[in-house]
Order: sequence, then C-alpha cells, then structure tokens
Amino acid sequence: MHELKIKMEVDESKENLDLSNLKEISYEDKLKVVNAISNPMAPKKLAKKIYKCIKKASKHKGYLRNGLKDVQKHIRKGETGIVVFAGDVYPVEIMCHLPVVCEDKNIPYCYTPSRQDIGAALGVKRGSLMVLIKEHPEYKEMYDEIKSAMESMTSPL
Repeated sequence: MHELKIKMEVDESKENLDLSNLKEISYEDKLKVVNAISNPMAPKKLAKKIYKCIKKASKHKGYLRNGLKDVQKHIRKGETGIVVFAGDVYPVEIMCHLPVVCEDKNIPYCYTPSRQDIGAALGVKRGSLMVLIKEHPEYKEMYDEIKSAMESMTSPL
C-alpha cells in the first residue's frame, strides 16, 4: 500500500485582518432591508430602549422567551408581555401569523430592523426572530415606557 501525503495550505491573509475599522450599519440602512409586513416599526430611540430591556430581561430566568417556537408556544399557553419581532426575516411566511395572534391576545408588539441586534441584546452571536419580554420589578419602569409606546404605535388590522 502507498502512503498518501496531503499538503494543506493555509491562507494567512485573513488571519491579520483589522476589524476595528469596520463600521456598524446605520439604523436607516437596516430599514432598507426589512420585509413588507414590518409595521409598526420601532423608531431608533425606542429600538435602543427595547434592546436595553432585552439585555436586562435576559439576566432573569423565565422573564424572556426568544425564538419562533418558544414565543409561539408561550403566547398560545397564555403568557403575556411585549413581543418584539425582527423586520429582516425571510421568508416572511414563517412568522407572518404571529402579529394577528398577538392582537387577538391583546399583547403589544412592534418590529425592530435587525434580528442580529436582537441576538446581540440577548448576548448570543446568532440572531433571533422574536422575543417575548415579561414584566419584572427590576426593569418595570423601562418595560412600562416601552409598552405604552408600543400600544400607541400599533394599529389593528
């Protein structure tokens, strides 16, 4: 039998990349890639507050549900709170039924431009399609402020 020697070449040009000069995509640029049903869209200031609230809620077990299956399951079981959807979801058919479910259950909801931002607020590298934030005494003031802003934005179908 013959011994087969494999020589691997490593591309070292990507090893020394300087990532510090990469700029963050602006809120306005993220709005250009959202899908057609992303309405009501959270304004820039409200989106930042939502991300802060997600970050605080993620520190408390059981006060934050993330992902399509988890949020859908708990909404149907009767959990309440506020729901934040990502606006850049394709294909949109996987989640287009959930705003109607939220309206039926009187749960305020809104869209943010990027699922990567929701994931970053959760503390994970991967994006998340949606989150359900439940009320907690530690961030009650911020939660109530976001909830009232969402209720004033939403318009029933």
